[in-house]
Amino acid sequence: MKKIIGKIDSLFLGVIGEELIKRSVKQLEFRLDGVISDRHAGFERVTWEGDDKQVANTLRRNERQWSAVSSEELDEISEKMNLRVPLNAGDIGANFCVSGTNNFSKLPKGTIFKFDSGVELIVEEYNPPCLGMSKNLAQKILDKNGNVLDETLFLQVAKYLRGLVGVVEVPGMIHKNDEFLIIPYTSPRWAKNQ
Repeated sequence: MKKIIGKIDSLFLGVIGEELIKRSVKQLEFRLDGVISDRHAGFERVTWEGDDKQVANTLRRNERQWSAVSSEELDEISEKMNLRVPLNAGDIGANFCVSGTNNFSKLPKGTIFKFDSGVELIVEEYNPPCLGMSKNLAQKILDKNGNVLDETLFLQVAKYLRGLVGVVEVPGMIHKNDEFLIIPYTSPRWAKNQ
């Protein structure tokens, strides 16, 4: 199998107390419970209305300790939205933006991101676009013609392009321009023989 190498293009930290804002940073430090000082850090979270696994306000394991999107997919979303200024990962709430892999949002659960620093991150699932984010973008961003965006536009065009969420397997630090090995999940041999 050919090695897949990703590169960190940009990093963002969720501001505690701010619903959808992430600010640009030069590095992110990961603990086993997520990104230090990020609002999504923690071993558990409460589900929201429309969560696909449990009813709203259920306490559950946090499978969303970090989020990532690819620059290729951000460019595609920005083009489909006809934006004056392209989106960055922080605009859509991601912790980091990567380049170097096609169909990033379709990497399977169990895929591992291995960094030279020792950090290992595991993909838990695809991060679907949500109406709240779509409405937030519509309030702040104009298209190339200076028009206000439809509140559901991001929700429509970002389907299967919004990136991934996951958990921390091995803690440590990552920096802008770091390269990392992407190891897509494959079923173990013993499972294939069942």
